[in-house]
Amino acid sequence: MWLLRPRGVYRPQADTWLLADVLDRTGFAPGADVLEICCGTGALSIVAARTRPRSLTAVDCSRRAALATRFNTAVRGIRVRVERGDAFARTNGRRFDLVIANPPYVPGEPALPARGAARAWDAGVDGRAVLDRLCAAAPALLAPGGTLLVVHSALCRVSTTLRQLRDGGLTASVVARAEEPFGPVMRAREHLLRERGLIAEGQRHEELVVVRADRVPARVPRPRVSATTSTEHGRDPVTSE
Repeated sequence: MWLLRPRGVYRPQADTWLLADVLDRTGFAPGADVLEICCGTGALSIVAARTRPRSLTAVDCSRRAALATRFNTAVRGIRVRVERGDAFARTNGRRFDLVIANPPYVPGEPALPARGAARAWDAGVDGRAVLDRLCAAAPALLAPGGTLLVVHSALCRVSTTLRQLRDGGLTASVVARAEEPFGPVMRAREHLLRERGLIAEGQRHEELVVVRADRVPARVPRPRVSATTSTEHGRDPVTSE
């Protein structure tokens, strides 16, 4: 897939395409309201457009990423509402049938970068600075019956992602896995990751996972019919529940 990628915008790679493959194979119904969080070049919005959504929204904190997404979707004739800023603030009070996210998840320094390319991958000491916010916001972001698809490294504790989503009342499971060699950022942090006990000595691969979470539609209670006596037909009283 050809994409305009300005300097400092995250380059679509293995995690992007793993999530895109799940999105393609899942077969979401047309007419959904779709949100892409941390859109970068807009690659996942382009894949999501194949589902023929009713609306498509993409959000990124990077000005260059927002511009890249606008360009890459426009040249393909895809209508996308692109917003720049904090995704959870920009979408406050809105609900979506499908939320897709490839957020920053690389463990690094405690303070998150305020600018530059590192915003696309740096995610605090344990790599969960954005993931934790996403898991907390997911129940409010999803419409009844809605689905979240998020990709991240297993170094960020998959069990924590599943637990947080389930604690929010969602069903959650891992739907895809892939082993990938460390890229330049991870290779540069091998010593740091070993010190924190996140990787073993000599480890050069990480496992990527796609987690799916669903908000179960609210159950409509069945009407209760009071017991009645039919003397006309000589039947005993019947209670229907």
